[in-house]
Amino acid sequence: GAGGSMAAALGGLGLLQGRVRLAAAAAATSSLGRPGRRAPVRGDAAAALPSAGRSYGSEAKEEEELRVRYLDDEHKGIVVLGLNRSHAKNALNKNLLKMMTKTVDALKSDKKVRTVIFRSEVPGIFCAGADLKERAKMHSSEVSSFVSKARATINEMANLPVPTIAAIDGTALGGGLELALACDIRVAASSAKMGLVETKLAIIPGAGGTQRLPRTIGVSLAKELIFSARIVDGEEAKSIGLISHVVEQNEAGDAAYRRALALAREFLPQGPVAMRVAKLAINQGMEVDLVTGLAIEEACYAQTIPTKDRIEGLLAFKEKRPPRYKGE
Repeated sequence: GAGGSMAAALGGLGLLQGRVRLAAAAAATSSLGRPGRRAPVRGDAAAALPSAGRSYGSEAKEEEELRVRYLDDEHKGIVVLGLNRSHAKNALNKNLLKMMTKTVDALKSDKKVRTVIFRSEVPGIFCAGADLKERAKMHSSEVSSFVSKARATINEMANLPVPTIAAIDGTALGGGLELALACDIRVAASSAKMGLVETKLAIIPGAGGTQRLPRTIGVSLAKELIFSARIVDGEEAKSIGLISHVVEQNEAGDAAYRRALALAREFLPQGPVAMRVAKLAINQGMEVDLVTGLAIEEACYAQTIPTKDRIEGLLAFKEKRPPRYKGE
């Protein structure tokens, strides 16, 4: 009867809370995945200064299709991932996906990482989507495994335990926009162009687009954009809620990146474990009904109580000074 199903539902909720606790505990530990892994590329301190712009290109290896920079000084804790395949409009090929997976894997187990910014190092382009030249050479069986890989890589990025910001300073189409949709927040230049254009090629978005776009801008608008393969600029993207901030492009062509940097700095002073657990609570809660969502929140909140961060936060508040969080 009803009592039995209620008990079953509550039993399920207990399981859910257990899972959330496990996940939150995992998010709060530094040894997620493989401990001691480093992101593949570390720029020198000079390269890490945002003001250095693209001037460090000469020192960078030509092969570096994904640049990983750990910023310093007042930006310490921010990691910038820069797509850098200028000859191919940053199109996603097997190699780039492999580098992204490797990098995300290293980042998720690195306690010093507080926020990740995804950007392009190539002026005027964010990412043109999948590499169609490479795809043309693939056997049809290879294509589906490539799309699975792209989907998995983008999912891994979406599940990074720290805030992620996509800085869209140029064109983001197909898989490029799917990549941005997997980030927590999107910032774009007004001149940037965005769209899921796959139906033009008689396919559909295959790396999360049909799921993340409606969750971001609503069902009707998402259908309209996907059915028409329409490309929108930064202003329209802002008006439909596809991006959170739109900025006028500057001469250097990195206005969205600079806005993303300012946003990331707002995230840095907060309790690191709280940030991870908040992201988890929001992400999991969005997929369930409110009652279950509130239970997820409760389970996640419990994860923040025993941390030293919380004690330090209360102490700092009492002593009217900025907190010194250690991330535990």
